[in-house]
Amino acid sequence: CLSSYDMVHYGHSNQLRQARAMGDYLIVGVHTDEEIAKHKGPPVFTQEERYKMVQAIKWVDEIAPGAPYVTTLETLDKYNCDFCVHGDDITLTVDGKDTYEEVKTAGRYRECKRTQGVSTTDLVGRMLLMTKAHHSNIDEDLDYRKHTDNFGKGPKGHSPWTGVSQFLQTSQKIIQFASGKEPQPGDTIIYVAGAFDLFHIGHVDFLEKVHQLSERPYIIAGLHFDQEVNRYKGKNYPIMNIHERTLSVLACRYVSEVVIGAPYAVTADLLDHFRVTLVCHGMTEVVSDKDGSDPYEEPKRRGIFQLVDSGSNLTTDLIVQRIIKNR
Repeated sequence: CLSSYDMVHYGHSNQLRQARAMGDYLIVGVHTDEEIAKHKGPPVFTQEERYKMVQAIKWVDEIAPGAPYVTTLETLDKYNCDFCVHGDDITLTVDGKDTYEEVKTAGRYRECKRTQGVSTTDLVGRMLLMTKAHHSNIDEDLDYRKHTDNFGKGPKGHSPWTGVSQFLQTSQKIIQFASGKEPQPGDTIIYVAGAFDLFHIGHVDFLEKVHQLSERPYIIAGLHFDQEVNRYKGKNYPIMNIHERTLSVLACRYVSEVVIGAPYAVTADLLDHFRVTLVCHGMTEVVSDKDGSDPYEEPKRRGIFQLVDSGSNLTTDLIVQRIIKNR
C-alpha cells in the first residue's frame, strides 16, 4: 500500500485493513515531505509524524519510509512484495501519468474500495467551513450562536459540522474494525476518555505511553458524544462525528475496546462494569462536568487515577490551525 498519509483518517485505515486481508504481510510505503510537496503541495504533517501515525494502525506490519511517488517493479522487488494495493481512485504524477502503470502492466496491482463519506479534502473542508469562529468571540457571533443552538435538535436541527459528514455507520464496519478480544485474567484494564477528534499523532503518543504502563494492557477508550464534546470544546467541534471517531480509535493498535458515547464523568458504575484497574488522562486541561464537579473524582477517590505525559504538544486545535495556515 502506498500513499502520502497526510492526515490519516479511518478511510485510509479501512484501505489498509482491506489490503492486509489480501495477503499475509503488509508493508506501507510513505512518501517524504519533498515528494508530496512536488506532486501535491505542502503536507500538513511532517514525514516523521506521518511514519509514526501509519505504524500505529493495527493492520500495518512494516512501513517503508521515503517510498518513491511512482510505484515501480523495482520497489516491489526490493521489499519482496508480490503485489501492491491502492484505492480505486487514480493518482497521477505532476505530469499527468498514472503512478501505477508499470505494476498494472506486470499484473502486480490490486485495488480496494474507497470508503464512502470521508476524504482528506472533505475533512479540510469541515475545518475551513467556519474559520471565522476560530478567531472571534463566540458570544458575540450571533450567526454562530444560531448554529450551536441547532446542535443535535432532532432531524430538523441541521448542524453545520455534523451535517457535512456523509459517513453512514453500520454494525458490519464496526465489526471489521474491532479487535473482538475480551480482557483475559492477568490483563491490566486501563480506561481513557476523551473526544479523540481527528485522531492524530498526539493521541497515538498518549496511547503508546499508556500501553507501556503495564505488561499486559487492555485499553478501553471512552468516546464522548458529539454534544458533550461541543459543550467542553465549543466552536465547531467535534470535526468528526461519534461514528467516525469510533472507527479512527478502533484502528489504533494500542486500543482494545471503545465505549461509544461514554459518560463525561467516570462513574463508579463504569469502573465496576469494565473492572477498570487504572484510569489515565493526558496533560490537557480537564473541563468540569455540567454541575461543576471533577469528572475524575471517583477514580481519584479509589486511587487509580494517573496523569500521563505523552511528550507531544499536538492537539486537534493545533491541527486546525495548521490547516487554516495552509488553506
